[in-house]
Amino acid sequence: MRWRLIRRRLSISATRMSVRSHLPWPLRWALAALVLGFSGALALWAFEFGRDIAGLNHGAPLATEQLAQARQQLQDLRQERDRAQAQANSADSLIKAERVTQTRLAEQVKALEAENLALKDDLGFFERLLPASNSEGISVRGLQADLPAQGQLRFQVLVMQHGGRIQPEFKGRYELLLSGSYDGKPWALPGPLISQPLQFKQYRRVDGTAQYPINATVKQIQVRVLDDNGKEVATQSLRL
Repeated sequence: MRWRLIRRRLSISATRMSVRSHLPWPLRWALAALVLGFSGALALWAFEFGRDIAGLNHGAPLATEQLAQARQQLQDLRQERDRAQAQANSADSLIKAERVTQTRLAEQVKALEAENLALKDDLGFFERLLPASNSEGISVRGLQADLPAQGQLRFQVLVMQHGGRIQPEFKGRYELLLSGSYDGKPWALPGPLISQPLQFKQYRRVDGTAQYPINATVKQIQVRVLDDNGKEVATQSLRL
């Protein structure tokens, strides 16, 4: 039996065995990296050698210089564009400021023209108020009136006392009377529309608003001044 076992192990039908050398995996990776690095260095050397043979490396400095010049020109153009944009923005701001100034000046001119017209009107009004030479007593001047709405009257008048500052204080009253037409017929109020006390030393400006019959047409108003005794001392009429 033992002989048979020995023969089986030494015969062709015996089990095959293989012997392999075992390397750790870090060494395998290091060996692979070394091979790849050597291959890359060899390829780079071949590439550079080919460029030297073809004469490409001789034009590299010129191309680099041209590229640098192109970049510098681009930078200069950008700076010039920025300066031009800044000048354009500044000019636009100046134009807007000038337009605003012109608008303000135009508004000021309009305001001055309106003020000038108002001053002319006031001058004419006060010229009408100037008393006649050597006049004495009470006078009514500058009577103005308008009809802002039907049945409504607005008026103003100046009552003056002449003779200097030595005159005593005037005490009395003023009355406002209306006349015109009503339903196509002559019409006048039976009494004054306004009757108010009046007291002043040198002058007194009187103004106000009054209501009258809405169907009446006012054609003339009259302001008269009465003293304490009811005597008429001054009057002025205005036709509308």
